[in-house]
Amino acid sequence: MSVRVRLTNWLHRQWQKKGWFSVLMRPLSVLTGFFVRRKRQRYENDPHASYRSPVPVIVVGNIIVGGAGKTPVVMALTEQLRALGWTPGIVSRGYGVDIGPAPRVGQGQLAATQFGDEPALLATQTQAPIAVHPRRALATQALLQTFPAVDLIISDDGLQHLALQRDMEVVVQDARGVGNGLLLPAGPLREGPERLHQADWLISQVVADQPPPAMPQAPESGRSLTMSLRPYQVEHLASGRRMDWAAWLTEYRHQDLQALAAIGQPARFFTMLRACGLQLSRTFPLPDHAALQAQDFQGLHEGPVLMTRKDAVKCQHLNDPRLWVVDVQPVFSRPDWIAELDSLLRERRSTSPSLPGVQ
Repeated sequence: MSVRVRLTNWLHRQWQKKGWFSVLMRPLSVLTGFFVRRKRQRYENDPHASYRSPVPVIVVGNIIVGGAGKTPVVMALTEQLRALGWTPGIVSRGYGVDIGPAPRVGQGQLAATQFGDEPALLATQTQAPIAVHPRRALATQALLQTFPAVDLIISDDGLQHLALQRDMEVVVQDARGVGNGLLLPAGPLREGPERLHQADWLISQVVADQPPPAMPQAPESGRSLTMSLRPYQVEHLASGRRMDWAAWLTEYRHQDLQALAAIGQPARFFTMLRACGLQLSRTFPLPDHAALQAQDFQGLHEGPVLMTRKDAVKCQHLNDPRLWVVDVQPVFSRPDWIAELDSLLRERRSTSPSLPGVQ
């Protein structure tokens, strides 16, 4: 386990309680709160400070640092809203990549080194056009210029990116909930727990053997649900051979299995695999967005290595016969929530005739 992973795990343990570390960091958290409030007030008082897209914008984000499960929600929204008649496009920051002054726009099979691992994954899996830039307003403008058929923007992350106005907010949280309820660095929060109250939807990811997150304040809308991730397919990365999950379990579950993950919460991936009945002899948690190279796999034995699709987009060049990619799909406690979101979005857009929506 790398030093960075150990430090991250230590911080998250500290952030789940109000111990000595939180007490020492409280003065800095007060400053964080001041800047968060000042930023929000600036955008609220000056509507011209933010960009209003000519098409609807849905932001999927979280108030806690680290991965909370946004990516599968973005994919589900993209695919199901397309089926409901929209032509969605995705904007993202492109974390871990030096984007430069101009946004990068693409569709289909994109290089993780050029767009970032999460945007490359989203582009490949959904086939939706995507644009990346730290300034999501610029990414939105570039996406609409390059793909004029797009009539809906889905922002991967960006809840705190107030320079892009939004029509709907979907907040995702995991078993950590709001931690100790404190802002960075005394706690894990980018915004206070009361921010959950303002979301249109609150999705809590649940994992086997972990309690659901405590919700200090449900959304004012009352729209909340849970999500769990379940494997449905496994792909042998070197050959491209694909097997459904049940068939793969029958053939490989009794082998000496390993798992690797370079995501926000690697333990969540390992827990999911164990909940499916797998015995993992070794697990390798790596820092989120880590650039995977051949040397990262030298400490693994010759048995199958299970990994996430997000990590796989960075490993296509390795041609390592041990690597298997686990594809997961979200299962929502309210299967009709995206259809309800669609109806609400159309209703809101009908009251703003200057802002087009689908027919």
